[in-house]
Amino acid sequence: MVVFGRVCCSVGFFGRTFRSFVKSSCPQSSTCDETRRCTDGAMANLVSLVDVNDESQISAAVEMAVDSLHKGNIIALPTDTIYGIAGLAQNSTAVQKLYEVKGRNMTKPVSISVGDVKDVYKWGKVTISDALLNKLLPGPVTVVFERLAALNPVLNPGTTLVGIRVPDHGFVRDVCRLCSEPLALTSANVSSQESTLAVEEFEHLWSQLNLVFDGGHLGSAPLSKKGSTVVDLSKKNVYTIIREGSAFNSTVSILNRYGLCEDQKT
Repeated sequence: MVVFGRVCCSVGFFGRTFRSFVKSSCPQSSTCDETRRCTDGAMANLVSLVDVNDESQISAAVEMAVDSLHKGNIIALPTDTIYGIAGLAQNSTAVQKLYEVKGRNMTKPVSISVGDVKDVYKWGKVTISDALLNKLLPGPVTVVFERLAALNPVLNPGTTLVGIRVPDHGFVRDVCRLCSEPLALTSANVSSQESTLAVEEFEHLWSQLNLVFDGGHLGSAPLSKKGSTVVDLSKKNVYTIIREGSAFNSTVSILNRYGLCEDQKT
């Protein structure tokens, strides 16, 4: 019998306290300690739920996230729209894990997230002006460009395009900056299921995650649950909306204001 989602201990880490949850094969309820073992000797798999709403502790939380990601783990974290799960985009094993947690077909691409607008140029062939790019980002928009050779070929091998995000959320951006490489980022839900605005809504995934960063309840349903607006900008002077998302009207308005027209050939 699997026991999961029960607070089993509190552990100090980087000067803060976080809650640990246990998943084990123990036939009966048990407690655990920092060695991640149940009292009957069976190994336990802990997932730690970390509060990121305390500004004084953000730096410590960012360090925790980066350390976990560099070890090839998958973590959950808040964005400016919905909760996401992430691994390092340049780590092929982490990319595979991300798809397994998501239950997503490997032929379906995932976006990457970077810390600053200037980082978009490292991974995609930008076709729009810097002024327009900075109007769209940071924010709830995924811009799609032709991918550059520097991007891990194992990530989205079936397409020459890549979706790139710069979320308007300080925690995610700080994690990306300290990692010095992009995150492969997708919504924290099983593929085809509803997006999530609170960590409790994807509790069924916790056992497959190393860390869950809790930013509280995000946005308001149903608008926020639409996620980011995804726009294909891989062709010069035109755009194609791939997904309307939560910022459709403002995105189209900005694109039109900068002289781009909807691609009628798609």
